[in-house]
Amino acid sequence: MEIIGVDTGGTFTDFIYKTQDGKWGVYKLLSTPSNPAEAVLEGIKHIVKGDKFKVVHGSTVATNAILERKGAYTAFITNKGFEDVIEIGRQNRERLYDLFYKREEPLVASELRFGLSCRVSSKGEIVEDIDDEELESLVKKLEDAKAESVAVCFLFSYLNPEHEKRVKSAIERLNLPVSLSHQILAEFREYERASTTIINAYVSPKMKRYLYNIMDELKDNELRIMQSNGGSISAQTASEESVRTILSGPAGGAVGAFEIGKMAGYSKLITFDMGGTSTDVSLIDSKLPLTFESEIGGFPVKVPMIDIHTVGAGGGSIAYLDTGGSLRVGPESAGADPGPICYGKGERITVTDANLYLGRLVPEFFLGGNMRLDKDRLNKYFSMMARELNMDEIELAEGILTVANASMERAIRVISVDRGYDPREFVLFSFGGAGGMHAAFLARLLRIPKVFVPKNPGILSAIGMLMADVIKDYSLTVMLKAEDTNYEELNAAFDPLVEKGLEDLKNEGIEKRVRIEKYLDMRYLGQSYEIVVPFEEDYLNSFHNLHRKLYGYADISKRVEIVNIRLRAIGIPSKPNFSPMRCGSFRLKDEAVLGYRDVVFDGKFYKTAVIDRDKLTCGNVIEGPAIVVEYSSTIVLPFYSKAVVDKYGNLIIDIEGAKDEG
Repeated sequence: MEIIGVDTGGTFTDFIYKTQDGKWGVYKLLSTPSNPAEAVLEGIKHIVKGDKFKVVHGSTVATNAILERKGAYTAFITNKGFEDVIEIGRQNRERLYDLFYKREEPLVASELRFGLSCRVSSKGEIVEDIDDEELESLVKKLEDAKAESVAVCFLFSYLNPEHEKRVKSAIERLNLPVSLSHQILAEFREYERASTTIINAYVSPKMKRYLYNIMDELKDNELRIMQSNGGSISAQTASEESVRTILSGPAGGAVGAFEIGKMAGYSKLITFDMGGTSTDVSLIDSKLPLTFESEIGGFPVKVPMIDIHTVGAGGGSIAYLDTGGSLRVGPESAGADPGPICYGKGERITVTDANLYLGRLVPEFFLGGNMRLDKDRLNKYFSMMARELNMDEIELAEGILTVANASMERAIRVISVDRGYDPREFVLFSFGGAGGMHAAFLARLLRIPKVFVPKNPGILSAIGMLMADVIKDYSLTVMLKAEDTNYEELNAAFDPLVEKGLEDLKNEGIEKRVRIEKYLDMRYLGQSYEIVVPFEEDYLNSFHNLHRKLYGYADISKRVEIVNIRLRAIGIPSKPNFSPMRCGSFRLKDEAVLGYRDVVFDGKFYKTAVIDRDKLTCGNVIEGPAIVVEYSSTIVLPFYSKAVVDKYGNLIIDIEGAKDEG
C-alpha cells in the first residue's frame, strides 16, 4: 500500500510518498488558493500507481476561514444575560498606546446570539431547568435567522452537560451542525470556552465540505488529518472538531524536526520553517512544546497546540517603501498567484527575487529544473526601486534580505531569549522551501554554532505528518485544593478520561501500541493562571520546582490549587523507516559539483560551487561559499560556513566563530 503525506502551503503544496516497492519520492506543485483541494487531488493523481493508499494531510482551510472571515453563518446559544460574553471578552488592549486600536468584531453578530433561562451551579447541580416553550421558540428563531452552524456554551456545562445535550437534541430537526462546549473544551473560563466552541462551529462546515470533496475522489482509501497538537485524527473527526486542525501544517513540521533531529542525535532544536508566505519557529528542548493558550485572528483558542510562533516573512514576502521612505518586507505575500516577479506574472519584488538577483538561487535547478525562473525580468523592477532609495541594485537586494532576516531573528528571540533560553545551546533546524537560503545568516546573527538541514527540507512538514502519532487530548476542570486530595484520588479522577481515550483510539484504528500521559494544571491559590505539571506521585514538589524554573521563585508555604486534569491518549501507528548510509571519504565525487557561479555575499562577488545534493554521501565535507541544490529547496553556504553530510544524509553546517562573536 502506498502512503502519502500532503502539506498545503500558501505558495506550494508538498507531497512525500512511499511506493508499494518501498521507494520514497517527493513532489511539489503550486497551490490553488481558490480551492486547495484541486492541488491536493492533482498531486495524488500524479503520484498514485496502485489501488490502495493512505493519505495524511495538513490543511490550511480552517486557518484561512478565520483569517479571511469566510466561515459559516454561526449562531451562539448561552445562558440568558451572557449573550455578549464573546464581545466583552477580557477587555485587554493588545496595543495599549494605539489611539485608533479596535478589537476584531466577534465571529457571531449580535442578532445571532441567543440566551436561554437556565442555570447549572458551580457544583454541577441544575438550579434552573430549560423551559420547553422557550427552547421551541429558540429553534424557530434559528430557523428564521437561516443560521448555518450553531455553538452552544452554558456556564458549568463541563460539570453537567445535560442542558447542552437538550439544546442539541431540539436543534437536530433543522439539520444544522452543532458544537457543544463540553465536548470541545471541558474547562472553566466561559469566554475562552465560548470562543473555542464558536471557532469550531464557524470553520467546521467549510472543513467538512473540503474533506468530503477529497474523500469522494479517494473513494475507499484512508484520509487522516494533522492536528495542531502534533497528532493525526480521522477525516471524520476533523470535520466535526475542525478547531483542532488550525495549525496542522506547522505542527507537521515541528513533529518532523523533532523525530529526525532525535534520530540524528540532537534533542535541543530551534526549528525554522520558512515557506513562501510565512515563517514558523519553535523551540524543542527534548520534547515538543505544547501550549493551551493560543490565539488566531485575535480570538482565543484553548485546545492544545504545539507552541509555534509565526511571522509574515517568506520567500513570497513583498518588499516596499513605507510612508517614511524606509524599506520594509512583508507581511503581504505574492503567494502562488501572481507569485514573485521571476515566476513570470508578479510585478512586486519579493524575497525570492532578491535571492535570485544575488545569484543565490540557480534557475536551471529550481524544483529540479521543472519550473522556469526568469532572472532577466528582475532588472527593470530592481532598477526602479533602487533609484527611489538612491542605492544600487545589489545593495537593494541585500537590504531586502537583511530586513527579512531581522524579522525572522526577532521571531526566534521571542521563543528563546525572551523565555530564558540561550540560542547558542541549541541547533537551528532549518526546513521549508526557502529556509536553507537564510539559515546560515540567521545562525550568525543569533550566534548559533550549528545549522541542521534534513534531506528534502522543502517537504519536511509532509514528512512529519507521516511520522505523527494518533493523539487525543482531554481535559476537565476539577478545582481542588492540594491539601484536600491525594495521588490516589486524583488518579481515580482520570479514569473516565482514560476510558474515553482508549475508546476513541480504538475508533481511530489503534488498539495495541498505546501510551497514556497525565497532567495537572496547578497554581498557587489566588493566582489567575496555571502551569502544566506531569502527574506523578510527588506532583506537589514538581509544581514548586517548575514554578521556580519559570518565574524564579517558589513558596512551599503557600496553598496550591489543582484547576484542571489533562490526559493525552497516544496511539503509535507504523511509521516510515530511514536507513543510515555507510560513511566514506570527505571528498566530493566529481559529479557532485555541477559548476561554479558568481554569488554576492556582503557586497562582494565570490566564486561559488554549485553542489548536487543527490550525489552527496555520508562524510562528505563542503567548504563555503557553496550552493547546494536539490528538488525541494536550495541551501546557501556563505564563506564563513562548512557543512558535513551525516549518516542519514542531513547537512550539519558549522558557522565559523558563531559562539564567540559579539
